[in-house]
Amino acid sequence: MRARSAAPDQAGPAELDSLVRRYGSPLYVYRLDSVRRAHADLRSVLPEPSVLYYSLKANPHPALAAALAKAGCRAETSSRGELDTALDRGFSPADCLYTGPGKTDDEIHHALSAGVRRFSAESAAELHRLGSAARALGTEAFVLLRVNGTAAGTTGLRMTGAASQFGVDEARVRAAPGEFLAVPGARLVGVHLYPLSNARDEASLIAAFRSSIALAARLRDDLGFPMGVVDLGGGFAAPYGGPGARPTYPALRQALEEDLDARFPGWRAGRVEVAFESGRYLVGDSGLLAVTVRDVKTSRGQVFVVVDAGINHLGGMSGLGRLARAGITPEPAGAPTTTASLVGPLCTPADVLGRGVAVPEVGVGGLLSIPNVGAYGLSASLLAFLSRPVPAEVVVDGGAVVAATRARLIHESLPVADGEAGEA
Repeated sequence: MRARSAAPDQAGPAELDSLVRRYGSPLYVYRLDSVRRAHADLRSVLPEPSVLYYSLKANPHPALAAALAKAGCRAETSSRGELDTALDRGFSPADCLYTGPGKTDDEIHHALSAGVRRFSAESAAELHRLGSAARALGTEAFVLLRVNGTAAGTTGLRMTGAASQFGVDEARVRAAPGEFLAVPGARLVGVHLYPLSNARDEASLIAAFRSSIALAARLRDDLGFPMGVVDLGGGFAAPYGGPGARPTYPALRQALEEDLDARFPGWRAGRVEVAFESGRYLVGDSGLLAVTVRDVKTSRGQVFVVVDAGINHLGGMSGLGRLARAGITPEPAGAPTTTASLVGPLCTPADVLGRGVAVPEVGVGGLLSIPNVGAYGLSASLLAFLSRPVPAEVVVDGGAVVAATRARLIHESLPVADGEAGEA
């Protein structure tokens, strides 16, 4: 017996056994067929014309980035590492949007020097720093102001409508609009609005986008802000760490096109660029994590299945209190299962991947797989904890392995005095 995702593209038992024998356990497996299908599905429900950014934070694996660049996505990056991956894998600097709070002077300089010109500014101070850096290089940055507006829709992770490190409160913008206009070196071209992540349902997603469209129109009409670009962000959902399928959004396109027609006449002719961002929807169901059972034990009436991967390999953004709660589907259907806590090998009681999970009775040495972890899997985990090896990541396309990599954590020697390197 094995465990696998219900998604049709996920590896079957025989293929997974073969990959684990070759690359070891635990093992991440990503399927490019799933990535391409998710991209096509999302594009089909977005307003046209519009721009779609791939948020590399979801999974910065080079092969996935390359596939989405080829599919026509632009790249949303929030670090020097993400930007370098994007540029190395086919995204042009003109196709990159640099976002995130707390940008350092070094990374701003690096992005500008690489040819990136579009940035999201999180504050008036950052906007002015972007302008100064651009002027020092004899160029100009084209900036979207991230605005914290009104909450709408239901979600497990709210990004706006409350006190936040993200963006500038709408009230603050209204109180001093001049701080964001006519900044030398930084031309304000529009807004960056990202109200929620992983919307609970289509109605919530539509409500959030409509609220953002209304906010952009208010800033244009009331304050005279330029609106050449309206980045509405994301919120597109996907199952995580358990069986399930990506949601469909049959009403989304018509609802947003009607709102855009009403508030931004001319957007269809390109006078306003409408943009969206997605990470989890594009790559979430492309990946699974194969793990091996190392022990099965009972403690005070509870069964614990100990596997060789824990929150260091599937952390689920644990630093934000959003631990993965993995689910497993038995293969074949109807195979015997045990209700157990699925736990990892780390020396902490927090190393829990799932409680009350129906785990196939594979026994010690048996192979299980956790589906829907193509987004916020390995790169959102506690990789350095306990210094265990990082799992290999394999990318499969049409049944063939097209990439196999393993990230490494190393201590790099830095100068300590008089140019001498310290001990590694």
